[in-house]
Amino acid sequence: MAHSTTPGAAARTAPSTADDAVEPSAGGGGSTRAAKPAKPSGVSRAEKKALKKAANGGTLRTRLKRDRTLILMTLPAVLLVLVFNYIPILGNVVAFQEYDPYISDNGFVAIFHSPWVGFDQFSRIFEDSKFWEAVQNTFVLFSLQLLLFFPIPIVLALLINSVIRPRVRAVSQAILYLPHFFSWVLVITVFQQIFGGAGIIAQTLRQHGYEGFDLMTDPGIFKFLVTAEGVWKDAGWGIIVFLAALASVSPDLYEASAMDGAGRWRRMWHVTLPALRPVIALLLVLRVGDALTVGFEQILLQRDAVGPGAAEVLDTFVWWNGVRNQDFSYAAAAGLIKGVVSLGLVLAANKVAHLMGEQGVYKK
Repeated sequence: MAHSTTPGAAARTAPSTADDAVEPSAGGGGSTRAAKPAKPSGVSRAEKKALKKAANGGTLRTRLKRDRTLILMTLPAVLLVLVFNYIPILGNVVAFQEYDPYISDNGFVAIFHSPWVGFDQFSRIFEDSKFWEAVQNTFVLFSLQLLLFFPIPIVLALLINSVIRPRVRAVSQAILYLPHFFSWVLVITVFQQIFGGAGIIAQTLRQHGYEGFDLMTDPGIFKFLVTAEGVWKDAGWGIIVFLAALASVSPDLYEASAMDGAGRWRRMWHVTLPALRPVIALLLVLRVGDALTVGFEQILLQRDAVGPGAAEVLDTFVWWNGVRNQDFSYAAAAGLIKGVVSLGLVLAANKVAHLMGEQGVYKK
């Protein structure tokens, strides 16, 4: 039995994919070009929503059920950050008050009974010469640590990575990483026993007829001393980060560059450093964001030895006024200024990382 077809039926049954759809050229020749695929029409809003959910991994309930193990693992860390980092942000309201914790039996309730003074605390800060002295010391210390401390872990990581024997590499890394576990009290004690007035170097000089010295109480070199202490204590931690980045570099890249005639320095410049560039950019952004925090405990322990003129930074300024002098609103205002400036530095440094083609802390 013959089946008759009509042109309309053939059009309804013809394939409509982009691969099959062609249109003749304007010249009428045999060349053809693929027609643009037609946009889907008649898709309802509900279907679009369902497609979007499918692309995102399903509904919220489905994703929670799928990732419940990971969520339970991260929940304690999230709670710690929430309790100790985000909830205390609400206490910054005392920077706009004349806060008196003794106005009530409960320090938290005292916030609601303390008088509101607006921006008076900030006016006091901007007129305080000691505050600007602390700001100057903070930025000088940050600049020294950025120029002297930040590149050292990169250089040490490159040196350790170039060692061929695994045993020598492991021992060197362990020795450099060990001071990271020392407390600042122990670190400063070690430096005191070496560079102090009764230290090993000063005693040796006196025994040979030379005049001794005491670097630990010299305000002129205090900032360099603090930087040296930070290098000795925390350079090992940075080495681990950069060695982890170097471990992801394919050995084929080194072999290919060596076959092309590249020496050790060229391989380091064209293979190793480009592999470290994203990590360097990320750590640099984080370091700039932490610019106004240059080591509270380390500097507080040595503040009395060199005087506040050389050792006062923003963290010790906040502690001295808030804890020792119990001027809580004044200290809170100074801390709030520090937080806002630090946030601006993070955003600016991250923007620079984006302009350099790196991801930074977050993507564009």
